[in-house]
Amino acid sequence: MDETASQSIYAQDLRGPPHWPALTRERRTAVAVIGGGITGLSTALHLAEGGTDVVLLEAHQPGWGASGRNGGQLNPGLKYDPSQTIAKLGAGAGERFVDFAWSSVQQTAHLINRLGIECDLRLNGTLRAAARAADVAGVRASQQDMAGHGMPVKWLDPGEIARLTGHNLYHGGFLDRRGGDLEPLRYSYGLAKAAVSAGAEIFGDSRARQMAREGAQWRITTAGGTLIADRVLVCCNGYADELVPGLKQSVVPVFSSALATAPLPAALAEKIMPGRQVLYESGLVTVYYRVDAQNRLILGGRGPMRPISQPSALRPIAKHAHRLWPDLSSVGWQAAWNGRVAVTTDHLPHLQQPAEGLVTMGGYNGRGVALATSMGRALAPFLAGGIDAIDLPLPVSPLRPIRFHSFWPIGAHATIAWSRLKASLAR
Repeated sequence: MDETASQSIYAQDLRGPPHWPALTRERRTAVAVIGGGITGLSTALHLAEGGTDVVLLEAHQPGWGASGRNGGQLNPGLKYDPSQTIAKLGAGAGERFVDFAWSSVQQTAHLINRLGIECDLRLNGTLRAAARAADVAGVRASQQDMAGHGMPVKWLDPGEIARLTGHNLYHGGFLDRRGGDLEPLRYSYGLAKAAVSAGAEIFGDSRARQMAREGAQWRITTAGGTLIADRVLVCCNGYADELVPGLKQSVVPVFSSALATAPLPAALAEKIMPGRQVLYESGLVTVYYRVDAQNRLILGGRGPMRPISQPSALRPIAKHAHRLWPDLSSVGWQAAWNGRVAVTTDHLPHLQQPAEGLVTMGGYNGRGVALATSMGRALAPFLAGGIDAIDLPLPVSPLRPIRFHSFWPIGAHATIAWSRLKASLAR
């Protein structure tokens, strides 16, 4: 089965989606951006707003990949707690990146409001829930770590989190008031339209087939044209191919899947997540969910390591939803879909410079909507030549292919199966 974005609930909602034509000529530019997800679109937008000539190439259409197919959550921060991040990156760099990552939702909201992007933005907070009694200590430690860094996170006892979720199956958790949600495909389209209005050029259906250094420039060829650029940003995340040697092998492309119900009946819509926060559970392979602006429950998590299109492919996630809210049995599933997120071995995003004039960015580990937006804003002045690498919020790291990368599907399957077994045994 070929991967497609048409099954997502967001694509189904659209009437006459925008279309960006393919590159069919030779074009010269200061900066070429390869990849039309949120990182690339945000970078192109901020470059164009700063007066830099920029051209973006997307193999399909902007927002086609995980950027337009994710769960729509805006979660502050990273996979690791602030103290863990600082320990990994060092005091100076770590503290700078913690401040940057945990403020990314506010930066994203400011951008959306400034540009007037209609994407159902809501900032009702993010809940982190202890799904098992054994998880309480770890979730509480995360809350205390964040609070120790001055972050507005409130611990919730089982009764408090029950009132916010509509069920009593969690053992506690915390609320980060800075979190929220949006409709990711319309957000991606909004970024693309804003970038073009600012002066960027975007070409869809224009996969970069080859890229080679020629003197002080890069020559990028597509099926229909050629792009010659002084500097290049490659930001394909889980969709990286062999364009940059070793880049594909430096991340693990894991399918993240989602289910959406039909609009909930009024009584059920008032019961499930009544405050319209978003939530993600504790665990190695977590489940996350929200109720969108159309009162549809959207649940996400790890599913099959292949493209899907039918709700039947996500029975474990559906079963979990019915366990949380048995009344859901009367509500049908309207859509099921997935997309590839890029997971790194250290669970941190990677910014790399594999060659002169070439930058790669990716590996958000499922936290990419807000963080990719902010990284695009940070990368723009660097690519334009206005700041040095040392001024970036994330240190440049070497491009390191993962050993035995070809065995990643086996590892992904095993991790998901083990996590589900542990969860079932703990109930």
